[in-house]
Amino acid sequence: MKKTGSIVDWLLLKRVLKYSTPYRKKLFFAAIAAIFLAILGPLRPWLINFAIDNYIIVSNTKMLAKVTLLLFIMLFAEGFFQFYYMFLSTWIGQNVIRDIRTEIFQHIISLRMKYFDNTHVGTLVTRTISDIETISDIFSQGLLVIIAELLKLVLVLIFMSYTSLELTIVTLTTIPFLLIATAWFKRNIKIAFQDVRTQVSKLNAFVQERIIGMKIVQLFNKENSEYKKFKEINTKHRDANIRSIFYYAVFFPIVEILSALAIALVIWSGSISIIKSSGVTVGELVAFILYIYMMFRPIRQLADRFNVLQMGIVGSERVFKILDTDQKINNNGKLEFDGENGNISFENVSFYYKDKQWVLKNINFSIENNKILALIGHTGSGKTSIANLILKFYKNQRGKIFIGNNNIESYTLNSLRKSISYVQQEVFLFSDTILNNVKMYDNTINNYSVEKAAREIGIHDFITSLPNSYEYIVGERGITLSLGQRQLIAFLRAYIRNPKIIILDEATSSIDSESEELLQTALKKMSINRTIIIIAHRLSTITGANKIILIDRGNIIESGNHQSLIDLKGKYWKMYNKQKNMIQK
Repeated sequence: MKKTGSIVDWLLLKRVLKYSTPYRKKLFFAAIAAIFLAILGPLRPWLINFAIDNYIIVSNTKMLAKVTLLLFIMLFAEGFFQFYYMFLSTWIGQNVIRDIRTEIFQHIISLRMKYFDNTHVGTLVTRTISDIETISDIFSQGLLVIIAELLKLVLVLIFMSYTSLELTIVTLTTIPFLLIATAWFKRNIKIAFQDVRTQVSKLNAFVQERIIGMKIVQLFNKENSEYKKFKEINTKHRDANIRSIFYYAVFFPIVEILSALAIALVIWSGSISIIKSSGVTVGELVAFILYIYMMFRPIRQLADRFNVLQMGIVGSERVFKILDTDQKINNNGKLEFDGENGNISFENVSFYYKDKQWVLKNINFSIENNKILALIGHTGSGKTSIANLILKFYKNQRGKIFIGNNNIESYTLNSLRKSISYVQQEVFLFSDTILNNVKMYDNTINNYSVEKAAREIGIHDFITSLPNSYEYIVGERGITLSLGQRQLIAFLRAYIRNPKIIILDEATSSIDSESEELLQTALKKMSINRTIIIIAHRLSTITGANKIILIDRGNIIESGNHQSLIDLKGKYWKMYNKQKNMIQK
């Protein structure tokens, strides 16, 4: 948001208010309650004025009792409307942020992987949680309160002018100083709030990243250096909050001093007028003291509420920035992939992640339906990028990719991904049961199907050996399981969906021999009537592939089956013999 001199960004506020449209009836009743509150407040001093001048100075206990009873009724009514207003406004705010949070989460999960490559997880968490919370305050503590306080301020001034124009003029002599202080406060607190939200985002991003990478932090003995970095970021966060508190600490005493000064001036002027019997009554003087409190309290409240509103606007600006991010996955396809034909072909495909640093260069290859393709090459050669393009995590800049007989862009995203399973080297499991991690909360998959699939690929015994069997909770990211065990769960998760195409990205590397044996058994079962793409470093695991493609720096340099590549005695032959000799040693 631009740092202008305006109090709020009205376009952003208008956009936030659109989310309250489904709750406009409750918003209307909350506004009515706020109006009644604004009216009831100034009526009390007027009644006190009337009672003092008519039933106390001139004794009339019967009428005084009636006025006192009326004051009690008004106080009760004011308390009722206060409760009604607070409940409704908070209810509206909570429903609005629920709707916005749902929308932003739905938007985030529809974005391309490229967006997540360039955005901190902690930043997204801040936007989705704490920034949205500030939007709730626009309704519960911001906009409606501002309207009510402004109305109350206008009514107080009207009552004051009606009661005594002379005392009203005396009271208003302090207002220019109050307006100067308020303008200074608004300008500085707006900047301070923006800084606070920025520092909160940085703090969340840092903590999130370090907790996820805690093993690396501890492995390299970086606890102290990371602690120092955290202290520095945390100090900036503290300083930003202290700056905002400073402006409050200066502004509120100024308001109190000006309020006391206005009362002193009114008492002095009114007392002289009473002594001289020149128009002001005792009741009017008492009423004016109450009016001054009522006038300065809304002005103080307005400054505070404008800042609450501003903070909500700052939060909404950050949230809408994500909602306006035009990096959604391309899902313009109309065809439904039927999962019958698993042919895959790349025609002159080139791809880069950023700045035309080409990861794949003019790639051409094809794999027939129900065959096995192996992709090999050094780290960073482009193997995983091919998998990412097939899954439409990214879009190639040049060339065409075909699955079946159609361009990949012609298929709907849901039907394509429904027919493709992807098993990565680093398996991600949610902190839940094995059953839920396999089913991925899909109610169309029953428990019997999971157990049957586990038996078919030979991992049922492994699962039942765990405490609580399929109900075993794997912990965050599957931390309670070994790498090989997590791979087995991932294989089952892929297999149970009966995909036409399975991509295994280093799925059998860096695991123990027992787990590898189970994985190889599972792979043989999974490869029946399916197109399989295996990305591997260990060449011994892909010798049975129908086609092996060797990629180097984004280029295909060799292609064929195992025997033809051995006979070629090129780079594959050298790599294979080197790994074979290492194993023999």
